[in-house]
Formats: sequence, structure tokens, C-alpha cells
Amino acid sequence: MIPRLFIIAFTLLLFASAQAVKIEFHSFENKQQEKLYLQLIAELRCVKCQNQNLAESNAELAKDMRDKAYQIIISGGTRDDVIKYMTDRYGEFVLYRPRFGLKTILLWVGPAVFLLLSLMFLIKLIKKQQKEPVAPLSERDRESVRKLLDSKDT
Repeated sequence: MIPRLFIIAFTLLLFASAQAVKIEFHSFENKQQEKLYLQLIAELRCVKCQNQNLAESNAELAKDMRDKAYQIIISGGTRDDVIKYMTDRYGEFVLYRPRFGLKTILLWVGPAVFLLLSLMFLIKLIKKQQKEPVAPLSERDRESVRKLLDSKDT
């Protein structure tokens, strides 16, 4: 009885794992097309997973995006054709390195502007502190410091 249950359970597990792993196979006319395809799926972001590229993602949408990239390349499309299609359909978010443009200017220029403003603020603060004279301690303050130091020694 137990061996029969074991065989049934093992068969079901094997069948389930075989269904879970789907291997995509694409044939290309030449090595340049294959290289372009592999580069593109590594560079384009899955819009559902958001932090995975198309090559890493197992989402159904990523599979559809890979298939569309394959179709464009096989039909003679270039890198720019694939990127144009993907950005037209999914927006600039699909690119890990967005293009420099009006919509993305803050993304590209923002960190440098923030760094420069921070440095200017820091320099201004340091200069202001250097200009302010340090007031000398009063005799009463000196006496309280001496008492603190003496009490610490004992």
C-alpha cells in the first residue's frame, strides 16, 4: 500500500514540476539576431515585476514581451525598432537606462543639482561658523569646568 502511494505522489510531483518549468526556444537566422535578442531581453525591464529584466522574469507579460521582441527581430527589425515598440506600448519605464529628454531630465540632472546645492549649503555653513567669534568663557564658567574636572579625577 505504501509503495503504491509513494509512486502516485512521486508521479504527481514530477508532473507538477514539469508543468511549472517552461523552456522557451527560439531559432534565429544568424548569430547577430540571437545576440541582439539576448541583449535586449537583458536590458528591457519587465513592467509587471519592476525590478527584473525580461530574461529573469517568469511573468506571463514578460513572456509576451520576449515573444514580441523575437518577432520584431526575426522580421528584420533593428534594436531601435524593438525599443520603439516597447516604449510606445509600455512607456519609458521599460528601459533600465531611460533616454535623456524632457520627461526624464529631473532623473538625469537631479542628483547632480542636489549634490551641488548640498555642497554650497555646507560651504556657506562652514564659512558662517568661521566668521562668528567664539565668546570667551566667563570666570564663573571656568570655575564650574574646573570643579567638573577635579571631581572626575577623584
